[in-house]
Amino acid sequence: MYRILSWFKPDFRVALESGAECDCARAARLCEDLLKKWDHLWRFCTAEGVEPTNNAAERALRPAVLWRKKSQGTRGEVGSNYVAAMLSVAATCKQQGKRVWAYLTDVFAAGAKGKPTRSLLSAL
Repeated sequence: MYRILSWFKPDFRVALESGAECDCARAARLCEDLLKKWDHLWRFCTAEGVEPTNNAAERALRPAVLWRKKSQGTRGEVGSNYVAAMLSVAATCKQQGKRVWAYLTDVFAAGAKGKPTRSLLSAL
């Protein structure tokens, strides 16, 4: 992958350096920010398993976006926190191949008995 993009890198850097000095303040700031993060822009070329897109993140957020559109969101901070926690649990269970309902049932049962709950972080 790196060899494919190696021809592009120098030209792109010159374009960003030029853009950092342009008259449009927003464009100049963007170019400056990208230049500050130059090494990170190319991480996907050298680090195995790093994708050049954010498709995985967008796919993970999609259920939350669809839920919000369908339900009109929440009316307060408590509801928003609850939804954020439940959507996070659901996404994490899905990534780990666990059944969400079974996990939540176990957590609530343990809580009702005063026992510690099973963490989703233990699988990391």
